[in-house]
Amino acid sequence: MERETGDLLQPLWRALVAFRVITWGFACFGVWTRWDGIVRPSGAVLQLAVMGVWTLISSYGYSRRWGRRNTRLAFVDLAVTVACMFATLWAQPLIDIRAGASVLTSVWAAGPVLALAISRGRDGGLLGAGTISLALLSLRGIEHASKILGNVQLLLVAGLVVGYAASTLRQAGARLREAIAVESATAERLRLSRSIHDGVLQVLAQVQRRGTAIGGEALELAQLAAEQEVALRSLMSTRPPVADGDQADLCGLLLPLATTRVDVVVPAGQVLLPATTAAELVAAVKEALSNVIRHAGPDARCWVVVEDLGEEIVVSIRDDGVGTTPARLEQARVDGRLGVSQSIRGRIADLGGTVTVRTAPGEGTEWELKVVTA
Repeated sequence: MERETGDLLQPLWRALVAFRVITWGFACFGVWTRWDGIVRPSGAVLQLAVMGVWTLISSYGYSRRWGRRNTRLAFVDLAVTVACMFATLWAQPLIDIRAGASVLTSVWAAGPVLALAISRGRDGGLLGAGTISLALLSLRGIEHASKILGNVQLLLVAGLVVGYAASTLRQAGARLREAIAVESATAERLRLSRSIHDGVLQVLAQVQRRGTAIGGEALELAQLAAEQEVALRSLMSTRPPVADGDQADLCGLLLPLATTRVDVVVPAGQVLLPATTAAELVAAVKEALSNVIRHAGPDARCWVVVEDLGEEIVVSIRDDGVGTTPARLEQARVDGRLGVSQSIRGRIADLGGTVTVRTAPGEGTEWELKVVTA
């Protein structure tokens, strides 16, 4: 069997191959024990030969990736199995089958039910079980439906249980692959971070210090070195923002906002929020940073701090700029300046959160955005 790293469904496919071979042996044993009651023994031998050949073909297919990655083989298996069930008529007349004679495929007929359950989940298992049940009912006759009720129940249960197990394993496999990819990316990022820290960042820091000390035209070079240093540090600390489904890591979305004037401080672990909530929070933070650039003064610095308090997330945006007064902020809202009233307060209000502003002339401004996580 081909080696497929990370395929958690492999044990189920291997079990299906073993089931196919073993149940074909049971069918042969059943024909041997009922040999004297079979009307046309040559027809039974031919039927078993066809079943044996198909068992080898389907088992080979289920042992290979091409036979498992789509449902074509499983549907062909279903059609061939139904045909083999009706091939019992080669050995026994229909009147004998409806009178109680065995359908020679026996439990071997459950093979495609399991194959469809593994490849298509619950719905595939139910489809296979329904098809085999209808074939069995047509052979036995509607008047004898009560006699096959137990077989139908077993087929349905097998399709449901195996289908559910396969779906669960498939989801677990996808999450495992995502985790491995994230771990590999993190390891590579750490390796690059060490290389950058030992080389590029030290050079940029040296250029920044020397340029600042020399002054003049070198000062512009120092500023550019400082910007590149911050950009590289931000890149090194970047995390994959999407965690699982519609969940996003708020920290991974905020870290790229760091500049020479903006420091972003986040918890060591992920802060998971619904993707839409995280996007709205980031948009509000960007608007607050825009206000810092426009109103806090050319030399103002800003700090963005994320706190995970369990039931709520607090994002603080504080600057050391010229500050203002609450009255002026209220006047800005009345005058229709939408930056504060809509882009910040409006977004957080739509999320069911609250916004607090603390400011005073000469003391900078601090925005505190709170969003409930529950």
